[in-house]
Amino acid sequence: MRVQVAAFYRFVTLASEELPDWQTRLLALGSETGLLGTILLATEGINGTVAGSASSVAALLELLQTDPRLANLAVKRSEAEGRVFHRFKVRLKAEIVTMAEPSAQPSRGTGVPVPPEHWNALLGDPDTLTIDTRNHYEVALGSFAGAIDPGTETFSDFPAWVEQRLRPLLAEKRPQRLALFCTGGIRCEKATAYLLAQGFEDVLQLQGGILNYLEQVPEAESRWQGECYVFDQRVALNHQLQPGCYHVCHACGLPLAPADLELDSYVAGVSCRHCIDRFTPADRKRFAERQRQMRRAEACGEPHIGRVMPPAGA
Repeated sequence: MRVQVAAFYRFVTLASEELPDWQTRLLALGSETGLLGTILLATEGINGTVAGSASSVAALLELLQTDPRLANLAVKRSEAEGRVFHRFKVRLKAEIVTMAEPSAQPSRGTGVPVPPEHWNALLGDPDTLTIDTRNHYEVALGSFAGAIDPGTETFSDFPAWVEQRLRPLLAEKRPQRLALFCTGGIRCEKATAYLLAQGFEDVLQLQGGILNYLEQVPEAESRWQGECYVFDQRVALNHQLQPGCYHVCHACGLPLAPADLELDSYVAGVSCRHCIDRFTPADRKRFAERQRQMRRAEACGEPHIGRVMPPAGA
């Protein structure tokens, strides 16, 4: 079954007392329309990725956009085959994308948005330092040629990288501007807000993120290399925004290339090269049982919710 996938976010001030009501209304709509996916709500805004019929996605977006504060919700649509998610969740969080840095307030200002058609010029500009704000396991699947990889485990590591590595790098290279990018734009907004709050100037961001670039820029002109990691069961998308060649480890949730499946460290649902030393024998036993249940469910044509994926935008 083909479904529509919609990723959306908006940084906007929401009162803490209204969040439970939003949660109740969204859960009710999701149950009525058969939506799957995750929506995060916080006093700084909303962040979600959902999948379902075109009418169910439209109903959700219509509900959200009845609030004038969400009228300009940034939405990115794509299509997928089968179940992209296994359940529907609406969670109340401290942040819609976790940086754990109070000075990062997108409502106070973010980097200048650069349309995808102008991004290649920045990539080829020696006076521009291009920074990938995603995590190391995402960058490993693909990135823009020449972009800096901070090597972060989670997005909350970004401020420490800025202080420990970026400031010395700027003192050495003295670029005229910084250009940041991420998957869909949300981490760029928060990262550039943080940089501006710390006194950095001439900060830019890729409008709509990598996914918007892949949609707008012809592959023949593209500077993108590899695949783009996404936080759902598709794992990664190619330049046509179709699922690529990567798989996911159901023990740790991290992406695996086809060659990784041939390694001795890989046991389906139990371990991979990323997590072979991370879990206890008791964990492995539990994972093996979950894998057995998943296979049984798949054999019966039933969904199973035990698949692990990292939190979106972590």
